[in-house]
Amino acid sequence: MELIPAPRAVEEPTGPGVPLGRDTTLWAGPGTDRAERWLRGTLGAALGLPLRPGPRDAPDGVRLLLDDSLAPEAYRLRAAAGAGVEIRGGGPAGVFWGAQTLRQLLGPDAFRRAPVRPGTALAVPGGVVEDAPRFRWRGLLLDVARHFMPKEGVLRYLDLMAAHKLNVLHLHLTDDQGWRIEIKRFPKLTEIASWRPRTKFGHRASPLWDEKPHGGYYTQDDIREIVAYAAERHIAVVPEIDVPGHSQAAIAAYPELGNTDVVDTTALSVRDTWGISVNVLAPTDTTLRFYEGVFEEILEMFPADAAGFSEFVHIGGDECRKEQWTESVTAKTRIADLGLTDENALQSWFIGHFDAWLAARGRRLIGWDEILEGGLAPGAAVSSWRGYAGGVAAARAGHDVVMCPEQYVYLDHRQASGEDEPVPIGFVRTLEDVYRFEPVPAGLTGEEARRVLGTQANVWTEVMEDSARVDYQAFPRLAAFAEVAWSALPAPADRDYADFERRMTAHYRRLDALGVAYRPPTGPRPWQRRPGVLGRPIEGPPPNR
Repeated sequence: MELIPAPRAVEEPTGPGVPLGRDTTLWAGPGTDRAERWLRGTLGAALGLPLRPGPRDAPDGVRLLLDDSLAPEAYRLRAAAGAGVEIRGGGPAGVFWGAQTLRQLLGPDAFRRAPVRPGTALAVPGGVVEDAPRFRWRGLLLDVARHFMPKEGVLRYLDLMAAHKLNVLHLHLTDDQGWRIEIKRFPKLTEIASWRPRTKFGHRASPLWDEKPHGGYYTQDDIREIVAYAAERHIAVVPEIDVPGHSQAAIAAYPELGNTDVVDTTALSVRDTWGISVNVLAPTDTTLRFYEGVFEEILEMFPADAAGFSEFVHIGGDECRKEQWTESVTAKTRIADLGLTDENALQSWFIGHFDAWLAARGRRLIGWDEILEGGLAPGAAVSSWRGYAGGVAAARAGHDVVMCPEQYVYLDHRQASGEDEPVPIGFVRTLEDVYRFEPVPAGLTGEEARRVLGTQANVWTEVMEDSARVDYQAFPRLAAFAEVAWSALPAPADRDYADFERRMTAHYRRLDALGVAYRPPTGPRPWQRRPGVLGRPIEGPPPNR
């Protein structure tokens, strides 16, 4: 069985499979309604199977049921001629992941939207698959702030995530280069902050510009649709509103948010190039009240009961430049009034304010590892991106951690060293490199290691101007990452990469059926290259830190 991610245990087919046809019925027990809807709406549509309701004991029917002897996301799929196909899950999510495995067993045609071979005999191979995830948090970050991804693209990525058993979509919604979510009490965030007049093409040192205005945003109903669509697939959507750095777009719309005693904030516009802006939020009550208003609407759009991990709100907290605070009388006064030591402590105070604000509303703050500086409330969690060190420090301090080190799972980094790679950024991170990534840092005790909620691959889109570029950077490496996040793999050096490559041969056909513009194993196709566009390659292996 050429399954990705690899399951825990497989009893290979020993007899005839289970035939599927127009008369095949689907029985769904209590609590399995999402998997039932998905099977009819997606798998049924792809293969022309009505999957009408039928009795539980139909000889070659499909049965879905909960089994509390299994862990919540675990499943057992059993197929036998005369007994049908049975998917048991420890919870609704487990049943759904079992349905994803059933789809893979039926071949690449099951990944299309309509039948391409109507009337062809279909069968599920006989055998048993027993499976459960290694990590609870199996995430993907999509940066929709640098280059906007329209709603349909986000929904498509939710389907791609579900097909790979990933369960957390981290949406990076705001940055210096754009604000992508409607906040009704602050309409200028979408009227002004969601558009920039032009865009740097390539790395920020590139001389090339795309002179076409770029922008877009999600209405509140768009967000509700995305969250509901994700929840149907047992995926939590974690919004990120970046503070206090990466905020030039917001300041361009509302100049009073910036350090007005240092710079003429009324002259600022949405940033049109990459890099880190010096224009950060002012540490004032005006700024705090403004963002409390933003977060009030965010909490309404992202309810905490939608799916697992939906209680989290990401507040960024990374790469906050302090030059303006150093020069600002307002910032210096705030530091003195609060009895703080310096500007770094001021950032910690800023993050701590929203940590407490979110906690008071039953939500949990998560931020990049810089938020560790100055201490965190007990319920806050950390996204460790600057290598392993932040995750180690957070786990040892009793905080939950999501491991997403730049050197290993930033999928904007180049996939090979060849000159044909489009806009080469960062370290070379091959498919095999991602497959050998280990999320749990060495040296943690058992209790500390349990603080690692899981792992996340990040797709930053400075040099990804459309969905085809995102596909190229994400795939096939996201398939390798999904196996790292889901499967109980041995130590990195002992992983059977040759077997993974063998299974990927089948998986490429699934990706083709889904229309994914992945990087072929032999290198980029001619139309995937970006000749003459300057990147920022970093030579040598990444630091292991």
